Amino acid sequence: MDVLVINPGGREKIYQSLGDELTAVEPPMWARLITGYLLDKKLKVDLLDTEALGLDSISAAEKIHQSDASLIVLVVFGHQPSASTQTMMAARDLATEINKTSSNKKILIVGGHVAALPEKTISEEPVDFVCSGEGPETCFQLFNALEGKQKIESVAGLVWRDDFGKIHKNVNPPLITDLDNKLHGNVWHLLPMEKYRAHNWQCFGDMESRMPYASVYTTLGCPYKCVFCCINAPFHESNYRCRSPQAVVDEIDMLYQKYQVKTFKIVDEMFVLKKNHYLKICKLLAEKNYAHELNIWAYARVDTVREDTLELMRSAGIRWLALGIESADETVRDGANKSLKSEDIVDIVRKIQAADINVIGNFIFGLPHDSKDTMNDTLALAKELNCEFANFYSAMAYPGSRLYQDAVENNIALPEDWSGYSQHSFDCLPLATEFETAATVLKFRDEAFHDYFSGENYLNFIGNKFGEVTQEHIINMSKTRLRRQIIENEES
Repeated sequence: MDVLVINPGGREKIYQSLGDELTAVEPPMWARLITGYLLDKKLKVDLLDTEALGLDSISAAEKIHQSDASLIVLVVFGHQPSASTQTMMAARDLATEINKTSSNKKILIVGGHVAALPEKTISEEPVDFVCSGEGPETCFQLFNALEGKQKIESVAGLVWRDDFGKIHKNVNPPLITDLDNKLHGNVWHLLPMEKYRAHNWQCFGDMESRMPYASVYTTLGCPYKCVFCCINAPFHESNYRCRSPQAVVDEIDMLYQKYQVKTFKIVDEMFVLKKNHYLKICKLLAEKNYAHELNIWAYARVDTVREDTLELMRSAGIRWLALGIESADETVRDGANKSLKSEDIVDIVRKIQAADINVIGNFIFGLPHDSKDTMNDTLALAKELNCEFANFYSAMAYPGSRLYQDAVENNIALPEDWSGYSQHSFDCLPLATEFETAATVLKFRDEAFHDYFSGENYLNFIGNKFGEVTQEHIINMSKTRLRRQIIENEES
């Protein structure tokens, strides 16, 4: 073996007890893409998903030690942009154990977080090399350099130390544009496909359908510039690249036929955007004789959803759309680059639901101009919308986002450890706002979660739509209370 690509775990630190049953276990997209790229370059490559296999850092390091790979690639992209930073703790633990057992192996770390903070990463983490771009070409060139086929100074996108300890950052390679042929990620045979499961909410009404599960991508990047988002950190520009609709549908078809997958996530940060892209995918899927069996969820923006497209999306198997609503207050939401009116939000949510597509409303508490009053308005909007599911986040300054840059420039307190960037971790530390402390924001977020999911209006809606079993599941879910360090410290 030449290269071993690793997806680190760490679910217990990221989600506390929620990671046991409620959260998804998702196939690692960027680990797949990098592995496929290297295999196409005729390298001998394997992929180890320690998260899906439930391996701790010691067990994973032992498996790595048994391999004869000379280059270890730790991929910390995560399943959404923000998940890259919170995965760093698991990556650090694993790298530490690899150095103990396999000091002859070189470690390259790749991901959105490290691309945002490459010099900091190589200075602080127990790795040999850091990638400052998206990864695949850097991995290939670094292997060539380790084999003596090119100089380390010429490895595009590499951050490295010379013999005197000086850090060097090489120029990034051009972004890969031929996604169908070069970033296909067709390495499903290397993954433990029986281990992946969907989020609990995606299978309301039929919890048995959470497995088997798979995620596919149709685009990379996002053209928008929301202040809280870090998706474009590894691309170094606002970017939106598309796979061909036929390639996407062929992959879904293969996963359905070979692995019996019916439950899917479309990973794109913004699937419902370019009509000539996503509608072609939907049309091709709708033509499949099993389209009615599919349960697909995808991201959209309120201002990109069109009423006349909803029927086609539903016929393609899209049963859930996740909408970034963020805040009820227009001035707060403007800071997230979303100038929308609340009545427009209500209108489009109702139209989506009328098309028999479920809605996940994503709300953020603690954006820079938030106060208790505006956060209460956001919670009131969430209750008015009464979406089939809701995610409540506290605003976090993720590396690679504008909020992170502002926090550093203004000496605003940030988490001490990368696990503190997880929304659900014990040491979670969100941003303070102009009017509220970080502890106040986090406490409001946690109480809003329980308020919403234990609300009579919501529970009756869910019981009528998905049945008593799902209703009882949500009641039990809302009983789980997360411990929070900053709240406990404040209250003591």
